[in-house]
Amino acid sequence: MKLGAFSVSLSVKDIQASKTFYEHLGFEVFGGSLEMNYLIMKNGNALIGLFQGMFEGNLLTFNPGWDENAQTLDTFDDVRAIQKHLKENGVKLDREADESASGPAHFVVLDPDGNVILVDQHV
Repeated sequence: MKLGAFSVSLSVKDIQASKTFYEHLGFEVFGGSLEMNYLIMKNGNALIGLFQGMFEGNLLTFNPGWDENAQTLDTFDDVRAIQKHLKENGVKLDREADESASGPAHFVVLDPDGNVILVDQHV
């Protein structure tokens, strides 16, 4: 199963302060918008998302169909196929993608310790 690009999505209180902090760690803005209260930052292959006021807690995020440069992969496992595999293996989903649709979709699952995992396909 190919989950795609991986990033940590952080719920931040002050996006500008977080941006500055992560710039000191060598991250550069890769995407997003301060005006929209979210930034995607990159340091080599490491990706983090900074999100102010969009969700509570932090998320592990996977993007099927994308590499770490947000480039569309030629082949990838569709989010609905990943979701189906998890359900067939008894994994309870917190939110589900519409299995009758195609293209962009997402689902959310919690790991055994309650960590939130977002599988978010943009293509």
